[in-house]
Amino acid sequence: MAAVLSRYARAFADVVIDHKMNPDQTTAELSQMAALVDGSRELRNVLQNPAVAREQKLALLDAIIQRMNGSKMLRNFLAVLIDHRRIGGIGEIVQQFKEELDRRMGIAQAQVSSARELSATERKSLEKQLAEITGKIVRAIYSEDTALLGGVKVRMGSTIYDGSVLGRLERMKAEIAGS
Repeated sequence: MAAVLSRYARAFADVVIDHKMNPDQTTAELSQMAALVDGSRELRNVLQNPAVAREQKLALLDAIIQRMNGSKMLRNFLAVLIDHRRIGGIGEIVQQFKEELDRRMGIAQAQVSSARELSATERKSLEKQLAEITGKIVRAIYSEDTALLGGVKVRMGSTIYDGSVLGRLERMKAEIAGS
């Protein structure tokens, strides 16, 4: 199912790029719609129910899009999801859409854990170093983990950069045990 939903995400990313739409605004609109569908069982039931006429579903969709000032492209994309009975997977489609847009725009997501809150200067310096390593713009999400003792641990996709004190101690322990 994930592979099928990723096709929809990639197709919508194609539309956004080809029509030079604002990626942040489009992502926000799509996320808003996903929150609405995921948050309302009644709405989801109407949009997924094959007994409800397509015209009624699209009229409801048009009313929602108009109320939220959504784009025509978003409306058309959601209509395709409804027609192909994929609207229930909109939450996963949004996530894959964001990842696809980031990939195409050369943006890498980084999850940074540190023993303490990093200052703005430290964050900027870390993001600059990560950008030099990856050759991409880095969008970081920061969290604190006191178990690290000091330093930082960065996860980018499946790659982990461990510059924490705990990580160094574990590497030393492994070296000593291996000698």
